[in-house]
Amino acid sequence: RPRQRERVPALPPFQLRDFLLVYNRMTELCFRRCVSNLNYRVLTRPEEMCLDSCAGKLVHSNHRLMSAYVAHMPSIVQRRVAAYEASAAQASASPATEVSEAPAALPGAG
Repeated sequence: RPRQRERVPALPPFQLRDFLLVYNRMTELCFRRCVSNLNYRVLTRPEEMCLDSCAGKLVHSNHRLMSAYVAHMPSIVQRRVAAYEASAAQASASPATEVSEAPAALPGAG
């Protein structure tokens, strides 16, 4: 029986967009920094080494940034929830302005 491929879960559109933006920027940055000779179909050894180093450095930096983000995310969420609860409490505490007066009788009405 043929071996079935494992399905990779689909990313939500905003995560896919963010991933592609980071990937494209990294590719462009490393290409501009490392590739200087477009006369050959294959990379030269120095270009290949430069690209490996550049991509590795950017991926490592991205992992460190994401780790810091994940570490600080609970406190960010907690502050947002507290701010939301405070604004909801303030909104429920201030009475809505209602018109409590009955409309005046029209002159000549019965």
